[in-house]
Amino acid sequence: MNGVMESTTFAVAVNSYCDMTDEDLLLTYRESGDRVAFETLVERYERELFGYLRHYLGNNELAEDVFQLTFFLVHEKCHLFEEGRKFRPWLYRIATNQAIDTHRRDTKQSRSAVSIDADYDVTNGWNPYHDQLFSEETPAELACAFEQASQVREAVEQLPEQLRQVLYLVYFQGMTYREAADTLDIPFSTVKTRLDTAIRKLNGVLAGII
Repeated sequence: MNGVMESTTFAVAVNSYCDMTDEDLLLTYRESGDRVAFETLVERYERELFGYLRHYLGNNELAEDVFQLTFFLVHEKCHLFEEGRKFRPWLYRIATNQAIDTHRRDTKQSRSAVSIDADYDVTNGWNPYHDQLFSEETPAELACAFEQASQVREAVEQLPEQLRQVLYLVYFQGMTYREAADTLDIPFSTVKTRLDTAIRKLNGVLAGII
């Protein structure tokens, strides 16, 4: 009987965590060291964050390593989280910084020789990705379109780090400009400028390789 009661109590506790916000879960973990609160956070972001890192790094093993490191750092840095802020941009800032460091260390990344500064000439050639990039499709649909062509992956890899960041956050993760700005700790207007530049350069590269 005691075992049944304990299991029921634990289930109720887990369900109560499911109803808590990300921010409350992190603060609960910070204040009490409650592992269930922390594990609930990990489970909430497992698929989403891993998918983001896989897109960013182009490698499942590296993505897994960075995912684990990210949540280790969440554990280590939870005392730095400011009450009143949103957890998701804070989490993605940690993950993005780790992904950048990992990407720079990874010497096996293959890069195309096409110049990133190539101009896209609408009159001289049709780019099948132009309409996709400027359409009203959802981030998920755009991500699916990106994944279907290895050329796009190569083109994205040629973008400067700062442009890749906003492209992944806004298009792949569906973040608003404000959320991306909070994640990268840059002004709202800078996100829009970088995203516009990323799309223009990406179209230019795709025009040269497709």
